[in-house]
Amino acid sequence: MAKDEIKGEFKLIGSRVLRPDGLDKVTGRARYGADFTAPGMLFGAVVRSPHAHARITKIDASKALALDGVKAVVTRADFPTGLTGEAWNLQDNTMAGDVALYDGHAVAAVAATSPLLAKDAAKLIEVTYEVLPHVTDVDAAMKPDAPIVREGAADHSVPEGMPPNVVRVLEFGRGDVEAGFAEADLVREQSYQTEATHQGYIEPQACVGQLGADGKGEMWVTTQGQWFVRWMCAAVLGLETAQLRVTPSEIGGGFGGKTTVFMEPLSLALSKKAGGSPVKLVMDRAEVLRATGPTSSASMDVKIGMKADGTITAARAEFRMQGGAYTGASPVGEALQCAFAPYKLENVAHIGYEVLANRPKAAAYRAPGSPMGAFAAESLVGEMCRELGLDPIEVRLKNAVAEGDRASYGPKFKRIGLKEVLEATKAHPNYAAPRGENQGRGVATGFWFNWGGDTSVSMAIAEDGSAQVAVGTPDIGGSRASLGLMVAETLGIPYENVRVNVVETGALGINEPTHGSRATFASGKAAVIA
Repeated sequence: MAKDEIKGEFKLIGSRVLRPDGLDKVTGRARYGADFTAPGMLFGAVVRSPHAHARITKIDASKALALDGVKAVVTRADFPTGLTGEAWNLQDNTMAGDVALYDGHAVAAVAATSPLLAKDAAKLIEVTYEVLPHVTDVDAAMKPDAPIVREGAADHSVPEGMPPNVVRVLEFGRGDVEAGFAEADLVREQSYQTEATHQGYIEPQACVGQLGADGKGEMWVTTQGQWFVRWMCAAVLGLETAQLRVTPSEIGGGFGGKTTVFMEPLSLALSKKAGGSPVKLVMDRAEVLRATGPTSSASMDVKIGMKADGTITAARAEFRMQGGAYTGASPVGEALQCAFAPYKLENVAHIGYEVLANRPKAAAYRAPGSPMGAFAAESLVGEMCRELGLDPIEVRLKNAVAEGDRASYGPKFKRIGLKEVLEATKAHPNYAAPRGENQGRGVATGFWFNWGGDTSVSMAIAEDGSAQVAVGTPDIGGSRASLGLMVAETLGIPYENVRVNVVETGALGINEPTHGSRATFASGKAAVIA
């Protein structure tokens, strides 16, 4: 739908409005994760492994505990045992057990009366390591003689005889790929690699946690999803989920990297051991880069068959992706789903391998997996267009999916605008403009899906007729303004008369995080219904 059509259908939607959080942010009034304080608050510091793979043989915290002002030290011995599945993954990533699995893996944490004292105390905690062989490259990790990151981590999808670092295998497709290649005038196959990339958000992880002996606790945290923080911390520490209340701060960037926990459970564990005093933990930039989740690195093989007129007859992708030392963190499935999604294909095959490596547990990063898959597939399509002397936009138009077509990974597309975007790009003057010296012009398509997910919104009308809207999706891209416009449009009131508040976990039912391009769709729909 064109912008002028939007303006014709709505009074407010499509107009430019002031962001409701703008003034707070430019004046410094907005409160981020590290801005929270509480009476009697302690400060935490984390001891991290300097080795990519090492057995922890001894931890001696006696010198740290002897310092005046040091209130608590925690190690894995202070966490509940017997966890399985994702709860174990989260717990072990939060605090190493017998083995440190990557450089930067937390092995102990300390709480003290000042940040400097906490850092000094952390330096006095003596950890004895037995250094083990490590592997960080995804292809090297798949070799039969590679160092084993974790024994017995593979799930039921992995056939016998696979290397032990392969923990999940995915395979899907349709048609007859080999027959499709036989129909093609040109068949090309290439390999591509991408390295892990950190989200690079400006604000590091920061939180304040308080946990009493009765199991009731509170957290103030920078996050994309306060309900996710609640259940993850509860799972790691063996707590009742409803006993925790989590309040989100303003967020200084996330891009998917703040949809999980890293050091947040440590603040609660330290608080409990320190007699219930609140404990603040703030990562420095080095800790963020060493110990939080970047996206995965990938090694990808793509094969495509194309006729002389640009019709794609078949496509196959084999992707190998590492998600760090823990299962379920690699977005290999999403990468495969997205790689060929823009193309209408009758013959297509995908196979993916999730591989363990001695790296931090990967996290989402803006459509996790999609950029890697698109890089590989679109690079090869571009190479084949050049070889056949075809216009890259015309080739994509010839093969583009439209409403009703089946995606390469199965379901039928509803309303999509790929062809319209390609036509508009082709018609733009810049596409035909002469290129200057050392200038190039690239063409690529990409895909990402979105979903609704668990979403709760409540609304109250004040005495003056203004609308007070409580939402559970943190604002990382202007969603408060979007939701305010939707509510104002629905109620027929001025945009300035709507106040959208991001609230804590005790104020609403469950909300999924702000991730996966869902916040405006899901919270917006819920707000309109409310």
